[in-house]
Amino acid sequence: MDALNLTLLIGASLLFVGLLLGSLSLRFGVPSLLVFLLVGMAAGEDGIGGIQFDDFELAYLVSNIALAIILLDGGLRTRLSTFRVGLKPALTLATLGVALSAGLVGAFATWLMDLDWRIGLLLGGIIGSTDAAAVFNLIKGTGVTLNERVASTLEVESGLNDPMAIFITVLLIEVITTPAFGLGRESLLALVQQFGVGALLGAGLGTLLAELLLRVRSKEGLHALLLCAGGACVFAVTNTLGGSGFLAVYLAGLIAGNRRGGAGDDLLQSMDSMAWLAQSGMFLLLGLLVTPSTLGVHGQEAIIIALFLMFIARPLAVWLCLLPFHFDWREKLFVSWTGLRGAVPIVLAMFPLLAGISETRLLFDVTLIVVLASLLLQGSTMGLLARTLRVSLPLLPKPLQVSAWQGGGHLHLVQFVVEPGARADGKTLASLAVGEARPLLILRGEEQLQDSASLVNAGDHVAWLAPLDEEPSLAALCQTVTPSIKRFYGDFTMRGDVHVADLASAYGIQFDDNGIGRLTLDALFRRRIGQPVVGDALRIGGLRLRVRSMDGERVDQVGIRLPRD
Repeated sequence: MDALNLTLLIGASLLFVGLLLGSLSLRFGVPSLLVFLLVGMAAGEDGIGGIQFDDFELAYLVSNIALAIILLDGGLRTRLSTFRVGLKPALTLATLGVALSAGLVGAFATWLMDLDWRIGLLLGGIIGSTDAAAVFNLIKGTGVTLNERVASTLEVESGLNDPMAIFITVLLIEVITTPAFGLGRESLLALVQQFGVGALLGAGLGTLLAELLLRVRSKEGLHALLLCAGGACVFAVTNTLGGSGFLAVYLAGLIAGNRRGGAGDDLLQSMDSMAWLAQSGMFLLLGLLVTPSTLGVHGQEAIIIALFLMFIARPLAVWLCLLPFHFDWREKLFVSWTGLRGAVPIVLAMFPLLAGISETRLLFDVTLIVVLASLLLQGSTMGLLARTLRVSLPLLPKPLQVSAWQGGGHLHLVQFVVEPGARADGKTLASLAVGEARPLLILRGEEQLQDSASLVNAGDHVAWLAPLDEEPSLAALCQTVTPSIKRFYGDFTMRGDVHVADLASAYGIQFDDNGIGRLTLDALFRRRIGQPVVGDALRIGGLRLRVRSMDGERVDQVGIRLPRD
C-alpha cells in the first residue's frame, strides 16, 4: 500500500504541476505540450526527481491510447464544411508532402551523420509528419482565428498524415530487419491497406457509434466517456485488421461531431478535459523516458536536422504540394511554418526499439531534439506569424449558448449578445436571418420579443435556430465594428450579389477587363480565387475587397476599403 500511495502521489503531483504550468504557459506564448515534456524530463533520472523509467512498451501503449483520444476530439471539432476547401490540399500534404519531407530529411541526415541510407530514411520517416496533438493544441491556444483555408488544411492534414508516416516507418524497418524484403507490389498494397481499411472502418464504425450515442440519453460527462470508449474500440479494431487506427478514430470523431446537428458545447467541454488529460499524461510519460545527459551526443547534428526540416524540407514540400491549389504566398509560408512535430514522431521512434534495431537510441534522441526545437521555435511564434502574414481574422465574440435543438436535424439553438455599434444594432429581428439561421426571439431583461418587426438594441440577447456552420456569421453580425475591424475588412460592407459594374459606377473606378463588370462580387471572387473563404482579398481599380461572411459556399458580405490618399 505504501508503494501504491507513493506512486499515486508522484503521478498526481507531476500531472498537477504540468497542468498548472501548461495553463500558465499559454499566456506567454509557450506551447503547453512543451511544458509537459519538460516537466517529465525534470522528474526523470537526470532531473531533480531522479525517477528511473525506461518502460518503452508501457509508454507506447499509453501514447497510442492518448493519441486516439486526441484525434477523436480533433475530429469531433472539425466541421464537414472545412473539407470544402481543405480536403484536397490536406490530402496531398498528408501523402505526397510527408513522403517528400521524409525523403529530403532522410537524404540530408544520411549525408550529415554518415548513416546507412536505410537508417537515414527511417529517421526521415519518423519525423516526416506533422502531429495532430500539437496542431490542434496550438490552433486552439494561440489566441488567433486562422482563415478557413489555412485552418482546415492544417487540421485535416494533421488528422490524415499518420498512415503515411507509419507506412514509411514500418516499411523501412522491414527493409532493415529483412534484407530479402522487396519494395514492390506488397509495399503498395500495404499503403493502400493502411488508408483504405482505416477510411472504411472509420466511416462505418464511426457512423454506427454516432447512431448508438444519439439513441442513448445520458449526461454530457457520461456521453464523453462513452464516446472515448467507442473511439478506442474503433482504433483497436482497425489496427487489428491492418488499417490505420489513427485515421479511423479521426473519421469516427468527424462523423460523430457532424451527425444530426453535431456536438453541443457541453459535450465539447467534456471532451476537452479528456484531451487535456490524454496529452498531458502522454507528454509527461514521454518526458520520463528521456535521458537528457545522452542528448548531447548527437545534439549538434539533431539541431541542424531540425533547422533543415523547418526551413528547407517542409517549405519545399508544401510549396510543391500546394501549387495546384489557390493559396497565396502568405498562406503557403504559414502552412510551411506550422509543420509542428509532437508525440507522433516520438511514438514512431519507439518502433525501431521494439523491432530490435541497434541504432534505436540515436533515432530516439534525434527525434526528441527535433520535437523540442519544433515546439519551441515554431509553436511559440505561430500566433505572431499568423498576425504578421495576415492569415488570421479578427477575433469573434463567443456565443452565450449553443445547444442541440430538441426537434432533431442539424440545427442548434445559438444565442449572442448584441454589442454596441454592431451591424445587428437597430435592425429588425426578421432582417437577422443569415443563410439557414432563423432568428427566434429577442431577450431584453425579463422581456421576450418574438415579433419579426421588433428592433434590436445593443445589449439584447438574440437567439437563432441555426446550423453550427453559421455561428461565425452570427457572431460577426453581433460584434462591435471597431477601428481594427474596419482596417481589416474595410470602410463599409456590400452584399455578394452586387454587380461589379454597379460598384464601378458608384466610385468611378476603371479596370482593364471589361468582362468583369457583368459579374457579381461573389462570381468575381470565384473567378480570381476559386472557392473563397472569409478573409480572402482582391484589388480592383484601387479598391480592396475582402470577404466578410459566407452563406454556405456563396460570398454573402464583402468589405470595401477605399483608396487612401
